[in-house]
Amino acid sequence: MYGRYTQELVLLSLNPFCMFFQMYGRYTQELGAYAKEEAARLREEGVRRRSVTERSRSLELLENDKGCCAKCRICTVRCQKFLISCVGEDWIFLILLGLFMALLSWLVDFGIGICLQSQKWMYVNLESNVFLQYLAWVTYPVVLITFSAGFTQLLAPQAVGSGIPEIKTILRGVVLKECLTFKTFVAKVIGLTCALGSGMPLGKESPFVHIASLGAALLCKFMSLFGGIYENESRNIELLSVACAVGVSCVFAAPIGGLLFSIEAMSTFFTVRNYWRGFFAATVTAFMYRVLAVWNRDEVTITALLPTNFRQDFPFDLQELPAFAVLGIASGLGGALFVCLNRQIVQLIRNQKTIKKFLMKKRLLYPALVTLLVSTITFPPGFGQFMAAKLTQMESLETLLDNQTWSKQGIPEEFDSNSHSQAWKHPQVNVFVTLTLFVVMKFWMSALAMTMPVPCGAFMPVFVIGAAFGRLVGESMAAWFPDGVHSDGTIYPIEPGVYAAVGAAALSGAVTHTVSTAVVVFELTGQISHILPVMIAVILANAVAQSLQPSLYDSLIMIKKLPYLPELGWGHHEKYNIRVEDIMIRDVMYITLNCCYRDLHDVLLTGHLKTLALLESSESMILLGSIERAQIQALLSLQLGRPRRLKYLRDRATAEKRLSVVSHPGSEDGSTMVNQEVHFQISTEETSLSSTPTPSMKPLKPALKRPSVVDCPTEIPMPTSKKWEENQLDEQVNFDNCMIDPAPIQLVENTSLHKTHTIFSLLGLDHAYVTSIGRLIGVVSLKELQKAIEGSVAVKGVNVRPPLASFRDSGTSGTIMNNENKARDLHKLWNRRKLMSLPQEHRASDSDEKSK
Repeated sequence: MYGRYTQELVLLSLNPFCMFFQMYGRYTQELGAYAKEEAARLREEGVRRRSVTERSRSLELLENDKGCCAKCRICTVRCQKFLISCVGEDWIFLILLGLFMALLSWLVDFGIGICLQSQKWMYVNLESNVFLQYLAWVTYPVVLITFSAGFTQLLAPQAVGSGIPEIKTILRGVVLKECLTFKTFVAKVIGLTCALGSGMPLGKESPFVHIASLGAALLCKFMSLFGGIYENESRNIELLSVACAVGVSCVFAAPIGGLLFSIEAMSTFFTVRNYWRGFFAATVTAFMYRVLAVWNRDEVTITALLPTNFRQDFPFDLQELPAFAVLGIASGLGGALFVCLNRQIVQLIRNQKTIKKFLMKKRLLYPALVTLLVSTITFPPGFGQFMAAKLTQMESLETLLDNQTWSKQGIPEEFDSNSHSQAWKHPQVNVFVTLTLFVVMKFWMSALAMTMPVPCGAFMPVFVIGAAFGRLVGESMAAWFPDGVHSDGTIYPIEPGVYAAVGAAALSGAVTHTVSTAVVVFELTGQISHILPVMIAVILANAVAQSLQPSLYDSLIMIKKLPYLPELGWGHHEKYNIRVEDIMIRDVMYITLNCCYRDLHDVLLTGHLKTLALLESSESMILLGSIERAQIQALLSLQLGRPRRLKYLRDRATAEKRLSVVSHPGSEDGSTMVNQEVHFQISTEETSLSSTPTPSMKPLKPALKRPSVVDCPTEIPMPTSKKWEENQLDEQVNFDNCMIDPAPIQLVENTSLHKTHTIFSLLGLDHAYVTSIGRLIGVVSLKELQKAIEGSVAVKGVNVRPPLASFRDSGTSGTIMNNENKARDLHKLWNRRKLMSLPQEHRASDSDEKSK
């Protein structure tokens, strides 16, 4: 047998016809194995086909059957198909998001209430011993804050803070995938419940905007099982703006205010098609949030969250409008001061290297110390008796919105003993001192508490501080004008609760730079009769605050150094004279149409850009399109990947086998040993290559770590494998099966900074190429644009030119010559464009779209 096989091999090497018959014989053997596999596959398909036909026949029998059970079954099947097709609709998504967030908000409120009641229970039961009272009052919040900080740091550090700066950055177009994960969701909910349950001056509204965005992102992943539209990233970003409205609405039960707040605070440009989505989802969550309160018997019916009974027939006098205006201006100054104070505290901690190094080692020490300080100051038998420290934030807000005048009630018995207003009364000081101390102490304590590494917000504390400041102004007005300011003889007493509502809207609007806080106050209190004073105060507060400081969220973006594009400031007319060519980067990384694979390899090693420019050639610099980094990695992986290596090994093994047979034609044992050696070599190589990752998962990770893409086997000499790789890298790149964007965003070099800012903000761009009659001359990214707007363009990598330099370069003397040269170059480029075409890829998607 061995001899006959050796003779056949010799004949193979001498006679091409024998080669044909041997190849045919090998093919028939492979065909037999393939036939067995195909027969097994056909049998399986036949079984499936029979099962499908049986089900269809059973369905037909059910349809032909006139019984009641058969009709019910048919109706059930049809309803099931209809529901599966409708689950992917927008209104189903919005209803699920609204219901889920309302239930989650109610559960968080329930957990916070239990924590606060536990603290009060310990405080009341330890009245006999003041030291134990202080110990319980201080230890309880320290434990909760420490647990919140530690749990958040271990599970998801991205859950720290309010989350609105990160969501604003995501809505701007920057991808921050770590901020929208399930771990972040769990850490945010549990950490927020513990942080607010401690009684610290922290808010719920801002973190719930982040939680609602997390819920929307997770729900989009689930809904993608029913509709492929939810896999579209740009559409999911639009749904995040809807989630922001839901987050505000499920805290204050204010759907209109929540929608307007999401438009003002979160979006630079708002898509009108999202309006009905946001309003619908916010209405669902607000309705469900109040229904849950009724079902829990906290409320009798669906009412406003903080109902008030302000006077309706004569809400205010026109002579009170100057007082409301002064309140708005003062709130604007206070809002700017709050933002500045918060930023200064953070910068003080970060700039002091000793403090920063100590706190980095002891991460839980800082929140524990801050909580200890605030709890000590607010201890009710101590200094807390002068600032109503026994009341929670919601209880304080309820008493501040009360329309009874406290300044006239000088004797204790005029206070209602069952009312929370008793906490504002002190036998030694009057109400003005209590309110002043409350505003001053809560102001800096809230700014300090916001710096703790726990999930927290500042909207609710600022809202309460604004209400206390407005109450102080209202009590002062009531003391100055006991019978009101009306002069026709009719007495209309001044209602300090109205001033409290105006102050809350004005200060919160000044801190966040929004006007929608006025609408939030209307829906929160259930009163709209005071719309004019509230709007006047809010507008004036915004005007003052915006001229002094950025909003709190923009300040946090600057502190965290997130890639967010700031707005063009007021009065900076010189920035409108800056052109793109003044700030662009001229040293651009690119690849050409006739490059080799070695160029792709070098580009991937030298830079970390997500997209690269594709040019016609290095001489012409004509921009043909852009290609993503993943596509370049796929091209290199395809060129140096496992299939091509196995093919190379098989071809070389076949050639070595032929040479060995020809050199030893009479050796039967030698041919068998060569065959076994070749088989062992290929199987060993396949085994070693099977552990390497596939090109779709990590195409270039081995290539970036070592000179070879895969480890060379011991059977093959190293110089031979390296030589093969060098030959492969020297081949020209084939872009036929690569996805190329033929229309990347391009700007002309004379585009103004104002227009560039508008384009980047509207489209959510990360970068744009700068061209001159089709030639690539630079690239401008979000970083360069941000530096140009902030006025710090004199940095490395940015070519700074003086204002109006573009106009001076194109003077009247050289204008005609420059136009002629540009026209001549444009004609040359047009003629070259006709002769050249981009590499085409398989257009399966286009045919599918036509068929649809």
